Amino acid sequence: LSCMKYLMFLFNFFIFLGGACLLGVGIWVIVDPTGFREIVAANPLLFTGAYIMLAMGAMLFLLGFLGCCGAIRENKCLLL
Repeated sequence: LSCMKYLMFLFNFFIFLGGACLLGVGIWVIVDPTGFREIVAANPLLFTGAYIMLAMGAMLFLLGFLGCCGAIRENKCLLL
């Protein structure tokens, strides 16, 4: 069961990192005035996609963090 505990932590850590990456890219797309604003200004749907990416990144970030804490502490409530 110790191996399962650390595998759960590892997979949740990868979800945490993926959420952090999505969150970072979403913030970058929204904040960067020169790089993506010209591309996003051409199609308003892409600007909505940036907010969706930001929300999904935040959700995965939180989900991965709670999963890591739940796996290490063996807390069933946090894992659910």
